[in-house]
Formats: sequence, structure tokens, C-alpha cells
Amino acid sequence: MPGPRESAPRSPAVNRRRALTAVLALAAGPALLAACGSGAAVEDTAPVGAADGPKINIGPDQHRVRAAKNAKAAALLPARVRATGELRVGVAAESSPPLTFYATDDRTLIGVETDLATLVADALGLRLRLEPLSWENLFVGLDSGKLDAVFSNVTVTEERKEKYDFATYRRDELAVEARKGTAWRVRGAADVAGRTIAVGTATNQEKILLEWSAENVKAGRRPVDIRYYPKTSDTYLALQSGRIDAYFGPNPSVVYHVNTAGRTQSIGRFSGGGDAVQGKIAATTKKGSGLVGAYAAALRAVIADGSYRTVLDRWGLGAEALTTSQINPPGLPRTH
Repeated sequence: MPGPRESAPRSPAVNRRRALTAVLALAAGPALLAACGSGAAVEDTAPVGAADGPKINIGPDQHRVRAAKNAKAAALLPARVRATGELRVGVAAESSPPLTFYATDDRTLIGVETDLATLVADALGLRLRLEPLSWENLFVGLDSGKLDAVFSNVTVTEERKEKYDFATYRRDELAVEARKGTAWRVRGAADVAGRTIAVGTATNQEKILLEWSAENVKAGRRPVDIRYYPKTSDTYLALQSGRIDAYFGPNPSVVYHVNTAGRTQSIGRFSGGGDAVQGKIAATTKKGSGLVGAYAAALRAVIADGSYRTVLDRWGLGAEALTTSQINPPGLPRTH
């Protein structure tokens, strides 16, 4: 069975993996540094992981989970795509682990998104061609017809449904991350009253945190002290030094950091849509392209055969698994 294109042209993002590795090493502190202090050579392709957590392979030899061709799903492909023999999939070149990122060779694209795209291409009997692009150019690629799909942590929204079709493959989850060993848990507004929490600007988690803070004030509780940091490394340094109580971010990034740095834990998980709707991440294609039915059928096939869940578990994201793939489900509501 043909495999994905394992190499891609270098982009401005090729050094992000090394930068993140440095951040995780700093966050892990003496425990990780001690492991490198014996004088023995450390293989750059070795799996990463906290001492008490799962090991995650970030080397170029991924031993990817593969799926068998599903004739019924493949039959749903438009003839023009079937004739090319390939599936052109856009992924975010500047994404964070474990979504799509560069392996230790700074050339091979790896991550949960590339693994899921591989399964879909396999089920459709197509060769996968990955195209690493900036976020905005992913949608330009769909609009122009240069891409057949985007697998890049795209959340279904009512606004996006006007231009794109979606076949869901993961729950859109957010998570609160705090220092390891805390008994504090976050289930809603009251649990964050008076706490100092970092969040990314213009994100769904910021919107939820602002709503919680306003709810606390209305109820006579203390507001949330919201902090913003320009870099992920700054956020984790603030967390480890005690300058903030927690970080509220995307669940995949939190899970990866918890599993690799080993000094934090997830203390609460929430839908990316807040209370309005359970957010869903989906394979995205241009509306009317005729491809969404094939994607949904392929995803249902790999969900049924277990390869889908194996991929999610491999990256620590089993909690985001779906039981089926939906086409254009209710999305996050409009903001205006």
C-alpha cells in the first residue's frame, strides 16, 4: 500500500520542533537534565516522555498505523480524484505537537493529523500527498482547488459551513493545566475565582475564561486574573515558578506537554464550544467538491476497524475519540 510523502520542503517552521524540545527540557527541570548527565550519547530520535508517562516517538521512522482500502468509501470518490491516485492534504506548517510538527530530522511531518490523514488516504485507496502551509493558505488551497482536504485541527463553525464541508474526526477539547500534584480541579466558573490563569488571545478558551470571570463577579466572587504571554516557553516558565496558577489551552497541546515534560497535569477538560455546543474537529473540503461523503465513509471504516483509536491513543488523545464521523454537524455559533 502506498505510503505518505515522508519529506516536505523546509519552511519557516522547521526549527519549531527544536525550540519546543528546549522548552520541554526547561519545563522538566532537573529530572530530565539528570537523565542526560551520564556522559552517554543521547539519540535525537529516541522517544520522548515523562518517567511516569507514555513514550511518544518523534523520530522520522514513525511505523505509522495503516488501514486497508474500503471499497465502499473509495466508490464515493469523484472520478477526477480517483483518476489522480492521490489525496492532496493541507496541514498547518506552524502547528504545535502533537497535531502536525517536524520529526527530529526537521524534514518529516508527523503528528496525529498526519496519521489520521494517512488512514483516510489508505481507506480510499489513494496515495497521500501532504502540503505544509500557513493557516490562511490552507483555506486558499481549498478555495483554489489545489487541496482536496485540510487536516489541521479545524473546528466546525456555522460560519465556516457556508464555504466548506466537514467530516468530523475528533472532539474539540480544551484543558486546564496546572503544576503536578495539585488537588485543585476545574469544572466551571467558581473553581477559577481569584485564580491567575494564562490564556492565548483571541481564542475560544479566552472567551470561556472571560465569561467565567464575569459570572464570578456577578455572583460576588473574585474575578479571574487573566495573563497573556507571547511565547509558550514564557507561559510554562510562569507556571513552574508559581507566577500563574494554570494555563488554559487546547487539549492536544496540554496532553503532549503533560506527557513529555512530566511536571504538570490536566485538571479540567471542556468543549471548545463552551456550553453552547460540543466542538468537533473535522476533515475540511471545499463546499460542493463531492469529497465529504467519501471522507466520512473512510473515517467510519477506520473507526470500526480500530486503527483510528490506535492513532489517537498513540498521541495521548483517546479522550477526543468519536464513535462515528458526521457530515456538517452543528458548529460553533456565530460570534456576531
